[in-house]
Amino acid sequence: MITTILRIAWINFTRDRVAQLMSFVLPVVFFSIFASVFGNQGGNAMPKVTIALADEDGSAASIRLADALSREPSLTVRRTEKREGGAPGPIDRERARALVREGSVPVAVVLPRGLGESIGSFGQAGKGVDGKGTAIELLADPSDPIAPQVVMGLIQKVVMTSLPDLVAERGIAMFDRYGGGLTPEQRKAVDGWLPQLKKRAEPAPRPGGAGSAGISSSSMPGLVPVEVVDVIRAGNPKKGIVAFYAAGIGVMFLLFTAAAAGGALIEEVESGTLERLLSTRLGMGRLLLGKWLYLTLLGSAQLLVMFVFGAIAFGLELVPHLAGFAVMTAVTASASAGFGLLLAALCRSRAQLSGLSTVVILVMSALGGSMFPRFLMSPTMKRLGLFTFNGWALDGYVKVFWRDAPLLQLWPQVLVLAALAAAFLTAARLAARRWESA
Repeated sequence: MITTILRIAWINFTRDRVAQLMSFVLPVVFFSIFASVFGNQGGNAMPKVTIALADEDGSAASIRLADALSREPSLTVRRTEKREGGAPGPIDRERARALVREGSVPVAVVLPRGLGESIGSFGQAGKGVDGKGTAIELLADPSDPIAPQVVMGLIQKVVMTSLPDLVAERGIAMFDRYGGGLTPEQRKAVDGWLPQLKKRAEPAPRPGGAGSAGISSSSMPGLVPVEVVDVIRAGNPKKGIVAFYAAGIGVMFLLFTAAAAGGALIEEVESGTLERLLSTRLGMGRLLLGKWLYLTLLGSAQLLVMFVFGAIAFGLELVPHLAGFAVMTAVTASASAGFGLLLAALCRSRAQLSGLSTVVILVMSALGGSMFPRFLMSPTMKRLGLFTFNGWALDGYVKVFWRDAPLLQLWPQVLVLAALAAAFLTAARLAARRWESA
């Protein structure tokens, strides 16, 4: 008898494709995603960090440092960009700040005037031998807390490997000034040794790739002073990342709601209600359009409740961003409504819809950034996230709440989500033709 029960259960399982996906495919997919994101956290591999570089000093030391940073295998350095006339020009401080604010780079490095006199100050409040000097500025986006720390450590490393003669010269000069001075023989030896040290400075990146950049900012704290400047929350330190989580969780559950509500189509088929509706002048096209409008309004209300709660409970800045929120919510809810109707039109039962929607939505949410920030992902996974509904929706909300982007800068996200809404609704209409011919 037990054998019979086992055989029947196995036969039912082999016929249930969704159950097989949930049991074997979905766990492997999630394991692969999380392993790709977090698998190298304890290893030596380090993903490249893209930075913008502005050299305001223009001294021989700052030029050598900028060239060495450009050769560093753990960095992708942008020092110039095309201007309106088409000719490339150097990036200045304001443009570097703009690149960080718009999300093009997580960090911008500014080599300020007087830097050449500060290198080798060994923590003397950013002062060189002559008592003057300034700190390298890292214009940072705090949504990526890892990149500034990586860049800070790499700057200290590059200073030591590319400017050892300058560091030694400044150190000896400080000793000469505060330690009682060098003898003529010592001075002669130093003058003969410094040119040799300069020739030995690292002219090119060492083999080993990004894994060679494991020097932290605290391992050599005084070679050059570095100051991290938050350009996103400047003047508003209370501005948090609540919007990240409100958008991520809100969009994921919006998809679940749309899929579940779209399942009313299947119930109408099973009860015979759909057949009676199609016998009237309503038609399948108008029926789907009405359900899409309802799901859009329901999704908009769901996101509104999420963000209003975030504003009340966690200080999310909703009122100053109402216009951008309204635009993103409208296109996000409309696309999710079409997605829910498409899933319902493709499935033949509520159980099948529940299983299929769970698999698809969880995978999209993991790749699209609803479960953990996309800045932790590799470049390949970031590109994969752009093939998901969540990725475009979250990018739009991030622009609104984190980067204070004007409405015109939302056009890529609005265009893609509007196109997805039209594509989902069209595909749902085509899939629903089987009910008209039944």
